[in-house]
Amino acid sequence: MSVTYAQGFRAAGVQAGISAVESKRDLAMVVNDGPLQAAAGVFTSNRFCAAPVQWSRGVLDDGKAHAIVLNSGGANACTGPEGYEQSASTAEAAATALGCRREDVAVCSTGLIGELLPLDRIIAGVGIANGALDAGERAGLDAAEAIMTTDTTPKTFTAQGSGYRLGGMVKGSGMIAPQLATMLCVLTTDAVVSAGALQAALVSGAEMSFNRIDVDGCMSTNDTVILLASGASGVEPDPEEFGRLVAQGCASLARQIIGDAEGSSHDVRIAVSGAGSEEAALACARAVASSNLLKCAIYGNDPNWGRVVSSLGTVPVAVAAFEADEVCVDINGVRVCDGGRPGRDRSEVDMTPREVHVDIDLHAGDQRAEVWTDDLTVDYVHINADYES
Repeated sequence: MSVTYAQGFRAAGVQAGISAVESKRDLAMVVNDGPLQAAAGVFTSNRFCAAPVQWSRGVLDDGKAHAIVLNSGGANACTGPEGYEQSASTAEAAATALGCRREDVAVCSTGLIGELLPLDRIIAGVGIANGALDAGERAGLDAAEAIMTTDTTPKTFTAQGSGYRLGGMVKGSGMIAPQLATMLCVLTTDAVVSAGALQAALVSGAEMSFNRIDVDGCMSTNDTVILLASGASGVEPDPEEFGRLVAQGCASLARQIIGDAEGSSHDVRIAVSGAGSEEAALACARAVASSNLLKCAIYGNDPNWGRVVSSLGTVPVAVAAFEADEVCVDINGVRVCDGGRPGRDRSEVDMTPREVHVDIDLHAGDQRAEVWTDDLTVDYVHINADYES
């Protein structure tokens, strides 16, 4: 069902001729029919943030949004004032069709950086999408397909709360690094929730999910996650339950990104325990997850623990204090490094499963953190050598 699972939302995904991929859906619309139109968002921290990010930040300043227009086939990033005007014109077209203010329409784009969009096709696509808006399951899936770039499959989420629902979709497959990821994500709920409560739940959920995945260490210019509340259920949720469901949705979608990472053959969980603080554990996990040497080794089914500990050793002592001769590393349940020295023979490790678990114990405290990554394959190189949107 995706974004249409929650009551009060309509969506569409159509072919607008934006993408270089023939016959691909490349423009989506998500509309919040209310009665509540609360909204929250988190965005890329990249200093070269794209025009639609700049526009949508302004839209969400008042905690409201009536609709979102999303396109694949072009990022509209690093395009100057003209690019910003394209985002504004896109919002204007949707606002005219929906009978709302353009300041209540967020815009998201994904694709090649440094090129303006074919605005005439975007505007025409908005009209087509407006005519196709529907609250059904197919409409939600069409929207999820329309935002895909190098993704091989749509990524969606649904959850049932106590009298209310949540739904969501995300695109993301490469250019994924901690502090969001390269993605466009829309989450919807029919619960009665204020903009402030939405923002708090979204920030918390994103921190433990989208901020803890790493495909290739590259941060996008267009990352956007928006949470909309329609209030159509009439139910004001328990804050703890609502926050937990938002976090589950973010985690599910983030995990789907890793599972569809460009060219990957393994999903890799890096779990660090025994740290003096959560921040220290996270720094260590990110250091290991960002190692291209380790990622290549895992692609070759080689449980090379030396590449794990060498990455750990790059974390400054001021960030994470531990003794090298106390660190243990297990790969898929086999302790290959015991106290900074060789443990069991690496030939005992079964690397055939899709999931690879790297468990690191620093023996320096009681805090832990996890980061998900993937292996680095020949296919990843080909995809990004030949990439066009």
